[in-house]
Amino acid sequence: MLRYPVESGASEDEMDKPHWISYSDLMTSLMILFLVVMVVSLTRVSQQTILLKNSIQKDEQIEDNKVESPLEKQIKTEPEELVVSTSQVQRQIDIITFCEDLKTEISLQGLQANVNCDKQVIDFGVAGRFASGSYVLPPEGQEAIKKLVPLVLNNAQSELGQKWFKRVQIKGYTDIDGSYLYNLHLSLKRSEWVMCEILKTDSTGAVQLTSDERILARQIFLAGGVSFNDQLSSKEESRRVELKLEYYEVDEFLDREPKVDKLLFSDNTEEVCQI
Repeated sequence: MLRYPVESGASEDEMDKPHWISYSDLMTSLMILFLVVMVVSLTRVSQQTILLKNSIQKDEQIEDNKVESPLEKQIKTEPEELVVSTSQVQRQIDIITFCEDLKTEISLQGLQANVNCDKQVIDFGVAGRFASGSYVLPPEGQEAIKKLVPLVLNNAQSELGQKWFKRVQIKGYTDIDGSYLYNLHLSLKRSEWVMCEILKTDSTGAVQLTSDERILARQIFLAGGVSFNDQLSSKEESRRVELKLEYYEVDEFLDREPKVDKLLFSDNTEEVCQI
């Protein structure tokens, strides 16, 4: 067996002992080394976890402070809201199409009527103006109503009309001469007179309708007065009548029951104007 040189002065017993590391010392060293490696590894893992957590928190803060674009908000919208939003867009498209179709027919008939599809309003220009204190339109206005009403009724029964069209509000206007209540009464008489021209059944009626058309007219035409609100640039222009086209909202359209052919009004009674 090889022996390491022994320093001078060492005893004979010491010289006889081998210089090998004992088994227990070797295991102790390995254990210490293992613990050091574990401590280093755990430290690195802990540091990486902290860095990852800080990174996630930073990303969350950025996301919270981020201003969403309209498109991102729409993508995150609930499915039902997306359906309503899509229906609203389709409603606007259908309404404009309905109005433009009516406008085209009025133009082809050569009527003295102006259709504003942005405001959904029909006016008759000079033909639709009343004399001061009067509730009767001139002959050219009566003729315009006579030709316009059947076109409105026909379009109301179209596919888009059945889907969205709700009613026509007849709106009478006055100038500012006189009190508010006086002009309110006069404006109501003007819109009522137009309704009389549409519905009355005697030989002097301005509009000749079939029985079914008259029933439909009762359902969709509504008379209303506005007194001297919404004045135009002159008194003559302010004394006018307008037809306001109204449509179902999306929630009304989705909630209402399918249309059925119910005669809400009877056509047996002779209509006589009560003005």
